[in-house]
Amino acid sequence: MGVTTIIGFIIAAGCLVLAYILDGGDISSLFRGTAALIVFGGTIGATTMCFSLQELKTVPKLIKIILFHKHPDEVALIEQIVDLSDKVRREGVLYLEKQLPQIDDDFMRKGIQLVVDGTDPELVRMIMETELYAMQERHSAGAGVFEAAGGFAPTMGIIGTVLGLVHVLGNLDSPETLGPAIALAFIATLYGIGSANILWLPIAEKLKNIGKKEDILRELMLEGILSIQSGYNPLLVRERLTAFLRPRTQYAGEE
Repeated sequence: MGVTTIIGFIIAAGCLVLAYILDGGDISSLFRGTAALIVFGGTIGATTMCFSLQELKTVPKLIKIILFHKHPDEVALIEQIVDLSDKVRREGVLYLEKQLPQIDDDFMRKGIQLVVDGTDPELVRMIMETELYAMQERHSAGAGVFEAAGGFAPTMGIIGTVLGLVHVLGNLDSPETLGPAIALAFIATLYGIGSANILWLPIAEKLKNIGKKEDILRELMLEGILSIQSGYNPLLVRERLTAFLRPRTQYAGEE
């Protein structure tokens, strides 16, 4: 589960609210339905205008990825590829056909299937790199939705504040209400800037981070598949693929 996402949000939002309370503020004054309607409704509406319905349909899936993404075991993947390489050297390429049902990852299964079918190595690389490029574009588009929301939210907050001040200036005949009314107007700015910096933009960065890690994992798979097809020595395959790991992961794997 994406524990860091939840913990980070709680820390960011919690510190802001706690500081406000410690400074003598009333927490109930931070909750204003009209300000939330302007900021969140306006942000969602403006973001919707920027993307197709098909792209917006992926938002629930992206949120699920953020909350429940499980980073794959890269060391175990390398060991799986090395084992396949060793068996192929002994039993031939057709051994891979028996292993296809046991491969869970669609990208790797597709690459192995191309090898089993006798596809030229250069063509295998071209096909799989095209698949990888398409994945990168999907990752970029998903993060782009939340980046757009992060860009619109502060502006919507300012719009909400301006609308609130217009209302205030229209009621100058009641001076005793000006202070609370002005404070209420600026709640919209708080919602806009706050949602952009502790919700929309962090989610976009999280998706980018996940996407980059998955891209590296797919590149590792591709090099592993091509190494198997070329009949490289399993020890050489392990050394080649270990280069994709982060230094800390390499050290852990050596232990």
